[in-house]
Amino acid sequence: MLYKKISLEVIVIADEAEQVVAELNAALDQMEETYTLFGGDIQATAFKHSGIRRISALAHSVAAVGTATDALRTARKNVAVALRAVI
Repeated sequence: MLYKKISLEVIVIADEAEQVVAELNAALDQMEETYTLFGGDIQATAFKHSGIRRISALAHSVAAVGTATDALRTARKNVAVALRAVI
């Protein structure tokens, strides 16, 4: 039988962590009624945020697509101007 491990990482404000963990445990209990779940646990680790927002890989990809699209539009306009100049 083939199994898949599902990992989830959630970052919350420290004051709300206990409540979030409780709700996640309740959600897992409900899922166990419908699905066969093996093992798993919820771990909470405290850390201090540096205050600097880091851009995710997805955000970098979206920005790159926007830059590439703008470059293609500019190139298309330049080619159109050059063709008019030649003709």
